[in-house]
Amino acid sequence: MVRMDAVLTRLLTLHPKRIDLSLDRMWRILDRLGHPERRLPPVIHVAGTNGKGSTVAFLRAIVEAAGRAVHVYTSPHLVRFNERIRLARPGGGALVEDDELADAFATCERLNAGDPITFFEITTAAAFLLFARHPADVLLLEVGLGGRLDATNVIERLLASVITPISLDHQDFLGNTIELIAAEKAGILKPNVLAVTAPQSREALTVIERQAARMRAPLRIAGKHWVVTPERGRMAYRDEHGLIDLPAPCLSGRHQFDNAGTAIATLRSIPALQIPHAAFKQGVAKVEWPARMQRLAHGRLVELAPQGSELWLDGGHNPDCGRAVVGALADLEKRGPRPLILIVGMLASKDCEGFLMNFAVLVCRVIAVPIQQDTALPSEEIAQVARCVGIPAETRDSVGDALATISALGLDPAPRILITGSLYLAGEVLAANGTLPI
Repeated sequence: MVRMDAVLTRLLTLHPKRIDLSLDRMWRILDRLGHPERRLPPVIHVAGTNGKGSTVAFLRAIVEAAGRAVHVYTSPHLVRFNERIRLARPGGGALVEDDELADAFATCERLNAGDPITFFEITTAAAFLLFARHPADVLLLEVGLGGRLDATNVIERLLASVITPISLDHQDFLGNTIELIAAEKAGILKPNVLAVTAPQSREALTVIERQAARMRAPLRIAGKHWVVTPERGRMAYRDEHGLIDLPAPCLSGRHQFDNAGTAIATLRSIPALQIPHAAFKQGVAKVEWPARMQRLAHGRLVELAPQGSELWLDGGHNPDCGRAVVGALADLEKRGPRPLILIVGMLASKDCEGFLMNFAVLVCRVIAVPIQQDTALPSEEIAQVARCVGIPAETRDSVGDALATISALGLDPAPRILITGSLYLAGEVLAANGTLPI
């Protein structure tokens, strides 16, 4: 049996930095592998700050509902690395198995021959090797960080480039303005290849439009070429081909309408895929994506929560994510008012104040908890930030302790509890609850 943790730990030692944006090392290892990136199924490449994973989830659900075979590459994982690589299989896709993953890693490590290479680069090369070995109709490829110099940006022939909403995040690597970050994201656009953009700020859209013109890439813009709106509990999508009446996305939150719309606009603009109307309906209604306003209904942590309470999980960690989550919570509050309590853990690199200030009106209490990461923000600092934006706050040593504290409050009605602030925290919660992504 393969000890995957030991393999991943070793791969982390192949470069002194976790992040070192460049394509030179990627081209080197792909050349040694015989260029698997040239033998991939047709690719839809997805960049952006927020909503990448959800948009990929909608794309996958719709394309699979149309009976097509789909490979998927996403990051980061929540509990197991295998979540990053989903291979098309007869009867539906499945996460890569440990033995096959380890074999791909071993091949990449052997051919890399000890040269410096980042963890994301060598694991992306392994993913390309796996995708090239298995036939599929489509590969959905999510950017890791940025776009222009991301390890995924080595695919020369694409079906489409997709850019989800852009906001401030990872400023240390991408720049400290929306324009600079948008330029990095728009670096995935390719000459004469369809580009689709989700709703963007004026600053971001201007940069994307300029790059699309430079690449002569036909650009489809949310609000101009396609529109998606909630209507009477359903979703209406409109473009030049007409109107589609669809179920509301089964992922919670108003922002998921835009993510679904971006996926639909992309697929409707690729005639070769021939996605039937029924597949859009089925995909939107059955899509799954963990840790994005995910309701935890069963599990070990759920049993610690007050009886009758609601326990939600979201990995959002920047101010725009916070605004989207608050919108989802406001909708829940309209349908059934409850006291709202946040359990929060964050990394020190994130804008804790910008994130938490979104919740000041809705939340009655924050309980800050640690994350098992070297770069985690101390719980007391999170609590202090919460107090500064007007939310009463305290700390506990774990999510379980936080839930026990909430249970002891005896709130009536039972509260709505949201665990949020980090995908790392979300992964810890899913593992502790026994709710593993599949």
